[in-house]
Amino acid sequence: MPVITCIEDLRQLYERRVPRMFYDYAETGSYTQQTFRDNTNDFADLRLRQRVAIDMRGRSTASRMIGQDVAMPVALAPVGMTGMQCADGEIKVARAAEAFGVPYTLSTMSICSIEDVAEHTTKPFWLQVYTLKDDDFMQRLFDRAKAAKCSAAMITVDLQIMGQRHKDLKNGLSAPPRLTPRSVANMMTKVHWGLGMLGTKRRFFGNIVGHAKGVKDPSSLVSWSSEAFDQALNWDRIRQFRKMWDGPLIIKGIMDPRDAREALNVGADAIIVSNHGGRQLDGALSSIRALPAILDAVGDKIEVHLDSGIRTGQDILKALAMGATGTFVGRAYIYGLGAMGETGVTRALEILQKELDTSMALCGRTDVTTLDRDILLIPKDFSDRWL
Repeated sequence: MPVITCIEDLRQLYERRVPRMFYDYAETGSYTQQTFRDNTNDFADLRLRQRVAIDMRGRSTASRMIGQDVAMPVALAPVGMTGMQCADGEIKVARAAEAFGVPYTLSTMSICSIEDVAEHTTKPFWLQVYTLKDDDFMQRLFDRAKAAKCSAAMITVDLQIMGQRHKDLKNGLSAPPRLTPRSVANMMTKVHWGLGMLGTKRRFFGNIVGHAKGVKDPSSLVSWSSEAFDQALNWDRIRQFRKMWDGPLIIKGIMDPRDAREALNVGADAIIVSNHGGRQLDGALSSIRALPAILDAVGDKIEVHLDSGIRTGQDILKALAMGATGTFVGRAYIYGLGAMGETGVTRALEILQKELDTSMALCGRTDVTTLDRDILLIPKDFSDRWL
């Protein structure tokens, strides 16, 4: 086993161990992938201010996200088809998150169902939902989340229509994977992954098959998916979803101050500044560049979290110092899962926390809840280069 010192080490191991179609699914953006690249690159434009001769003892990365105690202000973002990256992937990620003390968000398009994850965990997790046309399915989805004691619901609002991801189309991405000479040849080189998949019964979209009207088997899922997403979505429709769920609500996919104010008005408890990891509107700003204007618009009236582009503990530090209440990581823990299963997810979280803790200390701070822009060196045109 190689020595794992950073998230990039996990990514390299992940690339070797997971079939190409699922690696590409995680490690790609839409169209030219400009926004996908900017999400990570723009963090590098923010520099840190080093301080010395400050007592660094008694440090804490503990915080709170939507009223929940967390070991660090990081939640695991929803990632579709996680159970294709590693057998029973969602269960393994949820268990690792629970043991570490950070929230896990289960995607509606997961392989393991809500009930599967609840059965294998002891603490509440969060559920992400898409904005679908079928009211009956949506209400039952929220009801299933309540029955599973999910402690928050997250509505993704930036997927009314899907941005094209060239590699997914060329790879014939599907769950279970489409068998072609090329895909079979590639999967035959991923022995550990293949043995895991042979040993699990969970290979389909567990929250959809058998739950959505007319979707009784995987073959009927394609036609349902093409019609299910609501292109007519508006804020009144989101208010209807708010009535279906009376617990803490997070709205994910906010990139404009006007939308942040609308989310506040519909009664959300938190928003996530996110461009879907660069997988939707290519050419959009990176999330970290969009953050300041959104914070100016809603202030402290609602929790503002940041997603997209975080690969290091220093990225987390910078997002928090810029004013985010919390952060979300997706690809970082997927790398760990594909590389080493549940142990890899834990390793990813350990790496992020250690980098956050060490960098915070070298900036002269001992409590993550006290971070502010004083620890940053920000380019003059960082948030207003494009008007």
